[in-house]
Amino acid sequence: MGRAVITLLWINLICLISVALSADAPKNEGRTPLQMAGDTMLSEQLFAIIDLYKEDDPVGLPGATIPDPMPIPEIKQSLSIAKMHLRNVLAHGMSRFRIRFFRTELTTMSVQTQISIDEIAVQGNYTMSTFFNRAEGPFTVLMRNVLTKANVSLAVERDGTLRTKDIELDIAFDDMAMDFQNLGFMGSIFQSVVNTASNLVYDTMKPYMLSEAYTKIREEVDSRMLNITLENGITLPNSIAPLDMAIGEMRTLVRNKGLDPFLVPDYNNTAGIFGMQTMHTWITGGSSFYRYGDISVTMQNNSATLGMHVATQRIVGSTQWEVSVGRGMLSHAGRAQFTVEHIRVAFQVEQPLDLRKKLKLKDIQLELGNIQVRCDGAGTFDYIIEAAVNILPNLLRYQLMDAIENPLRIRIQEKLDCINTEALVRKYAREFELRGTDIDFQDFELCET
Repeated sequence: MGRAVITLLWINLICLISVALSADAPKNEGRTPLQMAGDTMLSEQLFAIIDLYKEDDPVGLPGATIPDPMPIPEIKQSLSIAKMHLRNVLAHGMSRFRIRFFRTELTTMSVQTQISIDEIAVQGNYTMSTFFNRAEGPFTVLMRNVLTKANVSLAVERDGTLRTKDIELDIAFDDMAMDFQNLGFMGSIFQSVVNTASNLVYDTMKPYMLSEAYTKIREEVDSRMLNITLENGITLPNSIAPLDMAIGEMRTLVRNKGLDPFLVPDYNNTAGIFGMQTMHTWITGGSSFYRYGDISVTMQNNSATLGMHVATQRIVGSTQWEVSVGRGMLSHAGRAQFTVEHIRVAFQVEQPLDLRKKLKLKDIQLELGNIQVRCDGAGTFDYIIEAAVNILPNLLRYQLMDAIENPLRIRIQEKLDCINTEALVRKYAREFELRGTDIDFQDFELCET
C-alpha cells in the first residue's frame, strides 16, 4: 500500500543528499540493502537533517562526507614569461555549504540545485621560474561567494530501475583574491604572472571538482535507488511516469480508506419558520483524480513548497432532502441527483524546513466543470429547481469559485494547523526501516501528536 508514493518521496530525498556529496560515501560492509538505504539514510541522516534545519543558519548536510581540506592534483603550466608549478594544494571550506535552491519536477524526474559556499581557501606551495629569476614559497587563493549549480535528470531503464540520465554541473564565484609569498623585490615584475596564476588555480580545480562531483552524484543516486528497488521488489514501468504510478497507488488508498464513495454528514439549516435538511448524501468519483499539469517540490529560503495540479473525472452524487415550515408542521421530502463533469484544483503548500513550524497554504485555484441536477419530490417545482440549479451555477461558475476559494482556504489552513509534520516524518521513516516501501497506511492520521 502506497509503495510508489513512498518510493517517489524517497527518491527526492536521495537526490537532495546525493547532489550535496562530492566525495566517497561511508562504507557499508555488513549491511543489507535496506539497512544501507533505510538505516544509514533515514535514521542517521534524515533525523539529523531535521535537527540541523532547526538552526537559524543551517550549514552543511549530515552524512555529506566531503573531505575538508580537499586535495587537488599538482598543477604545471607554462605562462607568458614564466613556468608555474603548484604542489601540495588543498582546498579548505568545501564542507561548509548551504543549499540555496532545490527543485524537482516529479513528472519528468528532473532535479535542479544551487549550493553556495561563502569562501573557499586554496593553499599550497608554488615555484615560479623564468630565464633570469626563480621564486618559491606558500600561496593562498581565496574564492568568495562560490555557487555550484547542478541539473540531474532520471530515467527508467529497460530493467525497471531508475537511474541518472543526464548530469550538468557548473561552478562560479563572485570574487577571487591571491597571496603568493616570497616574491621579494621582483614581485612587481611578476604581478601580471601572479594574477594569471590565481585564475590558473581555479581553471585547474574546476574540472577536477566537477569530475569528482559528477562521478559521486551518479554513483550515490544509482546505488541507493537500486538498493531500494531490489530490496522491495519494485519494477517501474518505462511506459508510465513514476509519478503517475504513485498517483494510481494513492487512488487505491483513497478507496481503501472508505473515502469513495463518500458519505457527507447530514446538514440542517433553519431560517425563521423555514427549515431545510439533507440526509444520506453520497458522493462518488472522488478517487478518479489525476494530474493535469506539473507537480513540483521546491526548496528555497529554508522552506519547501509543493505545487500540484490535479483534477477529477465526473463526480456523481445523490441526497435526500426535506423542507419544513413552522418547525415541522408542514414538510415535504424528495431526492436529488447531481453530476459535476470535473473539478480541477491547483494549489501550493509550504512547509518550513524547521518541521516544528506549521504547514501553510500559499495558493489555491478551483475550476468547476458543467453541473447538472435532477430533482424529484417537489412536484411542479422540480422543473423550476432544476432550471435554477442547472443554469445559474454554470453561468456564474467563475464567480462562485472565487466566492468559495477564500472560505475553503481558511478551512484547509485550519486542518493544516493541526498537523505535526515532524511527528509524521519520524513515524513513517521508522515504518520504512521496518517494512521498506510496503507500509500499511490503514491507521494513517494527519494530525499526529
